Order: sequence, then C-alpha cells, then structure tokens
Amino acid sequence: MAKKKLVVFTGAGISAESGIKTFRDSGGLWEEYKIEDVATPSAWKKDPTLVTQFYNLRRKQVMEAKPNAAHYFFAELQNTYDVLIITQNIDDLHERAGSKNVLHLHGEIMKVRSTLNENLIYDLKKWEVKMGDKCEKGSQLRPHIVWFGEMVPNMDKAVTMVQEAEIFVTVGTSLNVYPAAGLVEIPGPDVPKYILDPGTFDLKHIANLTHIREKAGDGVKQLGSFLVA
Repeated sequence: MAKKKLVVFTGAGISAESGIKTFRDSGGLWEEYKIEDVATPSAWKKDPTLVTQFYNLRRKQVMEAKPNAAHYFFAELQNTYDVLIITQNIDDLHERAGSKNVLHLHGEIMKVRSTLNENLIYDLKKWEVKMGDKCEKGSQLRPHIVWFGEMVPNMDKAVTMVQEAEIFVTVGTSLNVYPAAGLVEIPGPDVPKYILDPGTFDLKHIANLTHIREKAGDGVKQLGSFLVA
C-alpha cells in the first residue's frame, strides 16, 4: 500500500528552537544588519567582503546548532508517510535530522556557487569562505542563497509538490513572505491542512484547516495525535 503524501512547509520558527536567529523577530539579524547591505545582488556588487563575512557568521552558527524535536519528528514520519519538506530556511537541520526529501526555496548556507555560472554549486565542509576562493572557471564564490530581488528557482517545484499533497502542514512561518506564503492556498478543500505557529492568521477562507497555536517543538506533539487519529 502506497504511503500518503505529506508535504511540510517550514519557516524560521522551526530553526529558532535550535538557537538560529531569525530575521524578523526581536533580536534577529535585521537589527544588526540592513537587508540592502547583506542580502541583495547590489550589496554583493558594492561590498562582497561584507556579504561574505555575514554569511560566514551565519554558517558558523548553523554548524554549531543541532536539530530539535520538530526536525526529528518529521524525519521519523518518513516511516509511515511519504514526507516531502519545502523549507524557507537555508540551514541543513532537516537533513541532519534524517529527512531525505528536502526542497530549499531560498538556498542553502552550506553551499556556495560560482558568480559566473549559477549552475556550478559546491558543498562546504567548513564555515569560512574567503575572498579569492574561486570556482573552476576562476570566478569568486558567492553564497548559494536567494537574495531579495532574485527569482526563487525552486518555486515551481514547490507548487507541484503541494498540488500533490494528501496532507499539508506548515510550521514556524509567518506566511508573510511571498510567493512562498501562497503555498497554503493551493491544496484542495479535501486535503487536511495544519498550521503550527503561535501567531494569528486570517485564513478562515481555507477549508479543512487546523491551527495549532504552539511553537514547533510542542506543536508537533499535537500534530502527531491528529495524524494517528
């Protein structure tokens, strides 16, 4: 018997419980840096050294962090469901927890790519990238991140995944960043939908939706009771 397809859409809230700073929360990264200085194509052109240093620090933070209960929960669900994870997060905590099918919408902090050819992508084993580190074509390596103002290349894949979902879950996302936030609007009325987040959402128009008003770690405990019911 084929496993039901469960699609999970995760945001910064799930990684925050592993100690990774978010951009929007109080004390988050945007209080220390301006978006336009570190997370746009123009910032890279203006000061690639600053951008490289910024992502070096983020990479170091990710490498020191560990997956939390919510990450492990979705990895374990692979035993009973066909779990597909779509994440806005650039960390690798889902993978380190054991999830096999993870689609990163906004890039991956543990990868860099060529500034000459965006298809030349390299895995990193260390946290520091230096100016002068180049791809095989001789161009400076940049973070493999989707910056503000850039296209989201995996968006079409994400839409297709959500269209095929038999159960849809969102965890730790404000649903404010588009186009990704629109994914919750895609599943049909017969598809059970769950939002795990303590925030408030105006989603009364979405059928078959359950809002679990908890952070990720506590929320997955309640979600588990729904999934086995």
